[in-house]
Formats: sequence, C-alpha cells, structure tokens
Amino acid sequence: MAQSALRLLAILVAVLAASTASAADIKVMISAGFFKVYAELGPAFEKSTGHKLITTRGPSLGDSPEAIPTRLARGEHADVLIMDGHGTDILDARGLTRPDSRMPLAESFIGMVVRAGQPKPDISTVEALRKTLLAAKSIAYSDSSSGTYLSTVGFKKLGIADEIAGRTRKVRGPPSGEPVAAVVARGEADVGFQQVAELIHVPGADFVGTVPAEIQPPTYFVGVLPKGSQNPDAAVALLRFLSSAEAAAVITKAGLKPLAR
Repeated sequence: MAQSALRLLAILVAVLAASTASAADIKVMISAGFFKVYAELGPAFEKSTGHKLITTRGPSLGDSPEAIPTRLARGEHADVLIMDGHGTDILDARGLTRPDSRMPLAESFIGMVVRAGQPKPDISTVEALRKTLLAAKSIAYSDSSSGTYLSTVGFKKLGIADEIAGRTRKVRGPPSGEPVAAVVARGEADVGFQQVAELIHVPGADFVGTVPAEIQPPTYFVGVLPKGSQNPDAAVALLRFLSSAEAAAVITKAGLKPLAR
C-alpha cells in the first residue's frame, strides 16, 4: 500500500480511537472472505491505536467445528465478528449479537476457477454454466456460505443437482482446511466455486469469472458485535476503520466490492 494511503488510514484510526479510554485486546472472529483485507490493514490499526488484535478464524456458517456460529455456541468469546451476512443472520436469530451493531464492509460474489493453463469454460449465462457443470468430471465447493448456497439452492436452480451429485466435493476451509482453488490447482477437481476473494490469490488456479446473476445470491461481508463483547468501543473503531473510504483500494484488490458511503 502507498505510504500516503497508510498515513490517511493512521490519521483516521487516531480520530476514531479518541473515544476509547485505553488500549485493549480485541478478540476478532473472522471468516476467510474478508481475511486478506483484515490482515493487510490490521497492523496499521494496531500501530495507530495501541489496540492488539487477537484473531480466530472460521467459516461464516456450515457444519465445520471451526464455523463461527459453532464456536460461539460452545462458549468461545469474541469482541467482534467479521463474516458473511448470511451467517450473521443466523446469529441474530439465535439472539447472539447486539441489536443494531451490524456494519456492512464489502459486497462479495461467487466465482469459479480451473487449474492453471486449462481452457476457461463459458459460464456467462445460466445455460452456459449448466453445460459446463454437466461436462465437468469433478466439482469442488466450499463448506461455508457460497458452497452451502450452491449445494442447497444454486445447483437445484440449474436443474442439475441430481446429475452432478456424485461428482461434487465439499472442501473444508481455513484455518484447518484450505481454499477450494488449492484443490483445483492440484488437479483434484475440474472446477471450483467460492467467494472471489478466496479464489483469485491461489497459485496454480486460473479465475474464470463470477456465476450469472440468476445464480448469484446477494452477499455482504459485515462486522457485528456479539452480545458478550467486552471491548465494544474498540471493536466499533476497528469496523469503522475497515469500512472507511481509505480502505476501499485494499478491499478492491482483495476481490471484493467497496460499498458506497
């Protein structure tokens, strides 16, 4: 990141943090889709505020024991959650979040990759995507939000759920797993689907594009405070920092869409 942008970010954080009484340890639970942005901007936040970020990773939803809803259900503590909005909806319904604390951070889209050097199939229309999947010998998808949507809704919308059932593979993501693109890069799947931000930075895989709008659920990464947050002021300062106009370039580079302010 350019030095001028870093200075702007540092100034912004200093202003936002002015209301906090002292430096705090902020326990952050975060899913993979926004992690690259968080990892790049986090050090500037820590340096400018004196706060320390203590990070736990896990999917926004799904059946993984590392999924954020599962972690909270078994009593793990966090001051702030950064995750897919669909996962946040689940937590809201369970009464595990603070009302009106949700802060949108970026818009995200489901995309597809193939192994590096392989022909990029047409997925520009619903019919083209359908033909591509019917021709694929193996299809990988994530164990979090995008994969849950495709396996329960998207493939049914395409009318091919039964035809491809024996050729699909659910991939466990970080922290104990890996991106879907890594599986495709090793040649263990012909095509792979995940949030774009989790696909485009994996060596050995070529990004094909996003799935058509008809198969694309509206997806936003958001920040929210769990009910047990012990450092809410510092947590809110972090979310404001990550959603600021100055952070937009980092959000874009990560494969996400900044939101208009």
